[in-house]
Amino acid sequence: MEIVVNEELKAYIDPLTEEEHEALERSILAEGCRDALVLWGDVLVDGHNRYGICRKHGLPFQTVQNPRFQSIDDVYLWMIDQHLGRRSVSDFQRGVLALRKREILAERAAAAAAPATADTGNDDAPWDTSAPEPGAHAPQPAVAAAAKPAPGARKQRGEIAREARLSTAQVGLIETIHKQAAPEVVAAVKSGTLSLNAAAAVATLPEDEQRAAALAGKSELKEAAKRVRESRRKPREPREGDEGETSALDAALADQVLALRQRVAELTAENESLREQLALLQAAAA
Repeated sequence: MEIVVNEELKAYIDPLTEEEHEALERSILAEGCRDALVLWGDVLVDGHNRYGICRKHGLPFQTVQNPRFQSIDDVYLWMIDQHLGRRSVSDFQRGVLALRKREILAERAAAAAAPATADTGNDDAPWDTSAPEPGAHAPQPAVAAAAKPAPGARKQRGEIAREARLSTAQVGLIETIHKQAAPEVVAAVKSGTLSLNAAAAVATLPEDEQRAAALAGKSELKEAAKRVRESRRKPREPREGDEGETSALDAALADQVLALRQRVAELTAENESLREQLALLQAAAA
């Protein structure tokens, strides 16, 4: 069977660093490809790096079909769950994956609440589901039933945080970066150049300002984040005798205000999520 590499699936998870890829290559050359490549029909789902290394060196490998895949969303969810459990994945990457999972489950919940159509065929499957080969890749009834989403499956931010092993505040920061940050700022976060707090602050700037700061380097990114935080501080009248305490007090108050604003944003997002969940439940009961 000719294995098909889907570039969208390959790029869905952040690639290995050069050092990680070299370590994997050394391991495969020394011990062989121990883990089977996971396929969906003839499409490669998991093991792109191992597949490339094995082909490069002419090494044998095993493949396995996952019968639980009924649609491309099943594939995405499986990939997300696999990587959420890996210790090598950064906090930012785990947060982005968890947010993607929430989006997929929300779309499924909305589809489940919509009126059913007569066409139940699966256009995503990379094989002919109308006449499957016996014992090949045909969807099993029990699996198909389990794959149906329940109404109200939308993930709350707290649940996302637990699943991604993050705090709700971190999830809020990652969501801001994921939605508003320029690609150059995201790249700085992924490389470890910029913290989540600083990146979330920079992400509130216009995109051209974000790009300019990122191109100027690490120091300018941190200065941009500092300027954003300072712009949010409410100036107060100086008092006689407290000159030495002013800077420290202002910084502490600014941090508290920023934390409170982030908490308000989190609660607002959770409230909106609950409203959507209620609407889905009402639509399903109608």
